Amino acid sequence: MREIFNDILNTDGVTGVMLFAENGDVLFKELSATIKQAPERHDWRFLVDSLEGMRETDLIFERGRIYIRKTDMGFLVVLMALYVPIAMIRLNCDILLPVLQPSKPSRKFGRFFKK
Repeated sequence: MREIFNDILNTDGVTGVMLFAENGDVLFKELSATIKQAPERHDWRFLVDSLEGMRETDLIFERGRIYIRKTDMGFLVVLMALYVPIAMIRLNCDILLPVLQPSKPSRKFGRFFKK
C-alpha cells in the first residue's frame, strides 16, 4: 500500500501518512518521526466520530499541520510541516482517492447479456 502514498510521502515536509477505517482501525501508517507508542495501540474512534459529515479539513498548529480527507475506506491523515503547499497535497489526494475505493465484485459476463 505504500506505493499508493509515494507521491504524498515524497513531498518535502511531509512527515507521515495514516489511513483510518470508519471504525477507527489503522489501515496504513508511515511516519518518519519516532513516536513513543505505535498508532495501532490508541483508540482512534473519538477522532473518526468527531469527523462525522466532514469531507476535508486542514488543521494548523504552531509547529506543523494536519490535513484530513474523507475516503470511501475511512479517513486519510497527512502530517506535515507548515511550509508544505496544501494545494499539492490536495491534488495528490484527489488522484489517489479512486484507488482507495473498496473493491466491488465484478459482473463478469453480465454486461454481454444485457438487453
